[in-house]
Amino acid sequence: MRNYNYTKVNAFTWNGSLGNPAAFLELGEEQLTEAEMLAVAKEHKGFVSEFVFVTKSDKADVKLTYYSSECEVDFCGHGTIATMHQLISHKPWLKIKPVVKIETNRKGCLDVINNVDRDDTVLITAPEGKMMTMNITIDKIAKALEIEIEDIDTSMPIQMVESGLRTLIVPIKTLEEEIAIFPNEQNLKSFAIEHDFDNVLIFSKETASPKAFAHTRVFAPRFGYLEDPATGSSNSAFGYYAHWLHWWPGTPILIEQGNINMLYNAVNLQIQQGKVMFGGTSKMTISGTYYIV
Repeated sequence: MRNYNYTKVNAFTWNGSLGNPAAFLELGEEQLTEAEMLAVAKEHKGFVSEFVFVTKSDKADVKLTYYSSECEVDFCGHGTIATMHQLISHKPWLKIKPVVKIETNRKGCLDVINNVDRDDTVLITAPEGKMMTMNITIDKIAKALEIEIEDIDTSMPIQMVESGLRTLIVPIKTLEEEIAIFPNEQNLKSFAIEHDFDNVLIFSKETASPKAFAHTRVFAPRFGYLEDPATGSSNSAFGYYAHWLHWWPGTPILIEQGNINMLYNAVNLQIQQGKVMFGGTSKMTISGTYYIV
């Protein structure tokens, strides 16, 4: 029987919100098979959104591999924030570094800006954003989201953006409408598979907090759940979208995220050297030992 350090963390917490749960195992120099990692992630279905495996790296300070309960994931923003905020906070050899380099399983090496001592946050360079071509009509999008076409804000474009994950971005006219959208999970999953994207991000320019730049929600049925309560990768895609539209100049902003039934979470965005950086804080909820037979 093997045992590893185990931590469950809520990422992007804000004003008492519950954040987005992730968990990670510290494997050190050991490796688990793909089947073993998927089995661990499946055991956490409904408990955390994604699971992160931390191993030694020859290219960076640590390597992160991401799994949902359904499959290996190319990149997980909230899992990265949760894992790196906790590792930097509790590992002296990482805490002294202003920049911590991470190797991801599929998206290469990324930098983590260590602001733990300053404001208890970390910032991560998102994978480079790419505007993707798409051929999806507005009526099909409205049907998949179970909304009226009139609910979509046509003053801004619907766009597919890849930044770690491929995200379909849909503007909604009002905050009241946006926070009350609850599509059918299986129908939306089939729609995402048919049109080859990972997540749907809906947003409103209206916000509950005057501190927020925009309000977002993210649906991720391809990964085994309907809604992601706080996400770095899809909000990074949104950041590239807003920047390309000259709506956002790249200065530090706060994105509030969540639906009508929850306290909103917070994702920080800014642009440095042409790349979106996302960040936030986290709260550890469970720490212990995990056993694998």
